[in-house]
Amino acid sequence: MGYDKRFDGRRPDELRPVAAKAGIIKRADGSAMFRIGNTVAYAAVYGPRDLFPRFLKDPQRGILRCRYNMMPFSGAGERVKPGGSRRSKEISMVTEKALLPVLNLEDFPNAVVDVFIELPQTDAGTRCAGICAAAIALADAGVSMKDLVSSVSAGKVGEMVAVDLSYAEESYKDGDVADIPVAFIPRTGQVTLLQMDGMIDKDGLKKALEMARAACLQIYEVQRRALKEKFAVPVAVKGNGSTV
Repeated sequence: MGYDKRFDGRRPDELRPVAAKAGIIKRADGSAMFRIGNTVAYAAVYGPRDLFPRFLKDPQRGILRCRYNMMPFSGAGERVKPGGSRRSKEISMVTEKALLPVLNLEDFPNAVVDVFIELPQTDAGTRCAGICAAAIALADAGVSMKDLVSSVSAGKVGEMVAVDLSYAEESYKDGDVADIPVAFIPRTGQVTLLQMDGMIDKDGLKKALEMARAACLQIYEVQRRALKEKFAVPVAVKGNGSTV
């Protein structure tokens, strides 16, 4: 029996519930929370600030450093070992690569922008959630950016091409599974992240990318709304009930 109905009842092109909030960590220069389904990512930005050790400084442009970390009891699968791992280092690196195209680091020579991403609760799509949270946090910090970056996973479960795979779908045992994390710059459509774990044919890959692009536009609106809510100017009300 094939996989013709998603475990949580969603349509193939339907995202899990998405929410975001900017400015949630007081001592950070910028911060954000991004939730998609049961996956929650927090991002904190510190900088731009002077870079040490000094031999790492670039007089032409600043540098970006990202640190991705899943908390030990965050996942639905096996317990995550605390501390750095090969996987966390790899995801930290691809997160940097996904965000760099939108950052104007030429405005911050000899400086560093540090991004810390923590995931206290996970149910697949963690690197994508981390990228979405980091993009909001960077904007919240006032780092010069061309646009945000929106990210989601797509893929294939059995014979179904779908977007935003859950952990249950990634663990599907009765057929092939392909997981494809993707990140886009919404205004230009530029792909800044494209990875794949599993097997999928050419037509399936094309369909998955189209679905991911459409889903990222939905996520982009959630990211923008979070920033608008953070920086909304309060409306003063006069004694007669009229606004100022």
